[in-house]
Amino acid sequence: MFGNRKGTLPSGVTHIVVGLGNPDKKYENTRHNAGFITVDAFAEKHGTNIDRLKYKSLCSAVSIGDKKVLLMKPQTYMNNSGEAVVEAMNFYKIPPENVIIIFDDISLDVGLLRVKRKGSDGGQKGMRSIIYLSGSDNFPRVKIGIGHKPEKWDLADWVLSQFSTEDKKLLNAVTEKAIDAVELMLNGDIDKAMNRYN
Repeated sequence: MFGNRKGTLPSGVTHIVVGLGNPDKKYENTRHNAGFITVDAFAEKHGTNIDRLKYKSLCSAVSIGDKKVLLMKPQTYMNNSGEAVVEAMNFYKIPPENVIIIFDDISLDVGLLRVKRKGSDGGQKGMRSIIYLSGSDNFPRVKIGIGHKPEKWDLADWVLSQFSTEDKKLLNAVTEKAIDAVELMLNGDIDKAMNRYN
């Protein structure tokens, strides 16, 4: 951990790790909050809580090797995630290549993840907002599978539904893999992360 004990965020941030989700109690542990769940687990592993309000987000900071990493949970609601991410990027002058985005993906089964170096938003509105407001799609990302929408479900209802008990077990297992993938990516080993987890 770096920065002082009062929780002020430090200077010298070199990388940002963002988990996407929606604030409010009612959205906790919903499928759309897989990014929040994963970045919280990452913070816990590294001995911090993401609880400092800055850049329209809850934030914290950790040292990973020689990298100084800002952890973010945007509080703008999913569809406006770019407002928070771009504000932090601009403040620290961080290029997209050093900003890892973690978010849910309905095209992947629960328990699976996919690491990508860059690309389109794939229909994920939080990612769409980040790409639109930053003007770049060069964001490395970790996509967490939340399962395909059942045939008779509305998409919004599905992504805002709770994980079943069985799915929670799969999510916990994939969260550990996602943490490992992010650590590899921070160390410049994105190819290794892709080979290991895709």
